Amino acid sequence: MDVACADLVCQLIAAPLQYPFMQRAILAAILIGIVCGVMGAYVVTRGMAFLGDALAHSILPGVAVAFLMQQNGQLAAGNQPLMVGGLIAGVLSALGVGFLTRGARVREDTAIGIVFAGMLALGIGIISSARNFAVDLSHVLIGNILAVGNDDVLLIGVAGIGVLLVIFLFYKEFLVVSFDPTLARTLHLPAEALRLVLLVLLAITIVIGVQVVGVALVAALLVTPTATARFFTQRLSALIVGGALLGALSGLIGLYMAWHLHVAPSAAIVLTATSLFLLAFCFAPKRGIVWSLLGKTAERA
Repeated sequence: MDVACADLVCQLIAAPLQYPFMQRAILAAILIGIVCGVMGAYVVTRGMAFLGDALAHSILPGVAVAFLMQQNGQLAAGNQPLMVGGLIAGVLSALGVGFLTRGARVREDTAIGIVFAGMLALGIGIISSARNFAVDLSHVLIGNILAVGNDDVLLIGVAGIGVLLVIFLFYKEFLVVSFDPTLARTLHLPAEALRLVLLVLLAITIVIGVQVVGVALVAALLVTPTATARFFTQRLSALIVGGALLGALSGLIGLYMAWHLHVAPSAAIVLTATSLFLLAFCFAPKRGIVWSLLGKTAERA
């Protein structure tokens, strides 16, 4: 009986790996899960969840323009030009938010709302001007990781490694700027420049994350794994590692769930990350709600 169960488990694990498109999807999901987990540490600790969601929608004009250029034969077909167009729009949006909030002339949440609404309206305007545009770009909204090709995986890998490399090189500077602005000024760190770099890195992360879960859900991939890790640690370095591991695990398990349950991969990945969060919320040692209830029961006894 045990042998039969082991064979069944092996078959469930090995079956999707027989197909090249699933191999590429799993690799892309793990890469993006790691990058989103790392950037998520800064998104959660700095309260940038709204910004992440706004930037995800702000890439729409860039994707729309790239698609129109593909239709006119000015760009090659494929996902790469769409990603590049989204990246340009995302970076411009991030820089726009940084410019408006510089010197505290405009509150950050107000600037985010202005840029988000303007870019989203621009994207909708472009979409409405082209026939059948909404259908052709539906994968941007919900993700289409099963369709990634070798070139897409390469682009995701290069962009992801670039983000991780910058985080590694400037980890101490980002740490000081994020948690102790007074010390940053004392050390004469270029706080404004570092903040803009973080915004650009976030935009890059969102663009590659859209490949997995789409515009509608990419903010969840940034926030949920790190929020889960926070039940176990408050240190930024540990949050980065924990968020990366949980992000990669969510991508891997989510794809297997999508394969065997025949559901959308984007939904399965985010629901997996949400399930891990709920488990931590309930059962995390000392911080989970169950532990709190047990502690109160013990005190009454």
